[in-house]
Amino acid sequence: MAKKKLFEDILRDPARFYRVPGDVLRDRRFSDEERVAILKAWRDAEPPRAAEIDLALAELGSRGEHAAE
Repeated sequence: MAKKKLFEDILRDPARFYRVPGDVLRDRRFSDEERVAILKAWRDAEPPRAAEIDLALAELGSRGEHAAE
């Protein structure tokens, strides 16, 4: 499966591809920007998991801050 097609499929239903939001952070196939998009799509699709997803987004954000230092 081409990366672009895979990314589009994941955006439609992230929970089908990942068990927990932390799995998105460990997926090396995607850039940080793509991971953010996946996590935001997941948060929109599953509001009850928003807090867990927000933690993953914060962790991803802190990675970027450390890389800039």
